[in-house]
Amino acid sequence: MPGFLILLAAGALLWAYATGRLKNFTYEDGAAAILFLLGLRFLTTGKLLIGAGLMAGALLWGAHRRRQLSRSATMPVEDARRLLGVAENATLEEIRTAHRRLIARVHPDTGGSAELAERVNVARDTLVAEMNRRTPRAS
Repeated sequence: MPGFLILLAAGALLWAYATGRLKNFTYEDGAAAILFLLGLRFLTTGKLLIGAGLMAGALLWGAHRRRQLSRSATMPVEDARRLLGVAENATLEEIRTAHRRLIARVHPDTGGSAELAERVNVARDTLVAEMNRRTPRAS
């Protein structure tokens, strides 16, 4: 049984790496994953209450993190392209260059506003996220 759990965990890690889902991975996420596996082990050895509690805690942490990550500001991809002035098939380097050029003009330290700088950052993040959805591990 432990061999199967190790293979299952390795497969899940490989899938998460290949799809780019490990980019926002924190130590707390790792602790939650370990607690989930420990809970699964307790469940399979007959300690149902402890196992269920550990697994429920890990699942609650996962739901919290998913909600936390989905709250980040986004904008439509077309608006982001228009704001940064890049083409639909722009590369990651072109997006970053356009972002640097624009952020140098609108940053609060250079006389711009925080709201404009935030919009430019959100546009860059939106386009990079779109690239990651199309081609895993673009950034």
